[in-house]
Amino acid sequence: MLNNIVFITGVSRGIGLSIAQSFSNEGYYVIGASRSKFDLESALDTKDCLHIKLDVTDRAAIKEAHDTLKEDNNLPGVIVNNAGITKDQLFLRMKDEDWDDVINTNLSSVFNITKVFIKSMVKEREGRVINISSVAGLMGNPGQVNYSASKAAIGGFTKSLAKELASRNITVNSIAPGFISSDMTDALSDSQKSEILKQIPIQKFGDSKNIADLAVFLASEKGQYITGQTISVDGGLYMI
Repeated sequence: MLNNIVFITGVSRGIGLSIAQSFSNEGYYVIGASRSKFDLESALDTKDCLHIKLDVTDRAAIKEAHDTLKEDNNLPGVIVNNAGITKDQLFLRMKDEDWDDVINTNLSSVFNITKVFIKSMVKEREGRVINISSVAGLMGNPGQVNYSASKAAIGGFTKSLAKELASRNITVNSIAPGFISSDMTDALSDSQKSEILKQIPIQKFGDSKNIADLAVFLASEKGQYITGQTISVDGGLYMI
């Protein structure tokens, strides 16, 4: 039986916090990680949670966090790799550090976290890995070569790992959000919003809860036969 402990990176705001809230509502013990200190108990209004200050690019710190959770019998049955950043710039003006920082945070972190935490799932022969990608990784986006590349690579990671772990009763899937209402979309002008909405058949921005609800479904018994998939939640923005 899959345990009811979930580990979520990038938990302090936006999609990560919404995912944490949805898992908490379903009775999960939520372990959330972010680079800065964060009062997860107040945010979720529950004591059944734990916040870890963690840099997902720091492999030694991840190993230390894992070992502490193991000692406390809090190893998760579900991992949600959500941590991500953007450093947008046209390619010809993109600095080396803009590329490196985005790749390390968005892509290498998925390897770092999963590599450490997957071992207990393999031993238990059950688990869920859910990676948060982006529609930008499927269709590309000008000014986001680094971001799009990092998110596209998550798709390949998801498929390959899913094939390796399926026999261990571990599913690996990816969710690709489209335009989700956030601080970023709030900062757009009315004309910018109008141009974006013209590209979305449903003609509205998504809500972070749309992503969270799918994550909870994929972690549940109802999602046990879904693996190796990248599922777009984008109002029809990108269709294969």
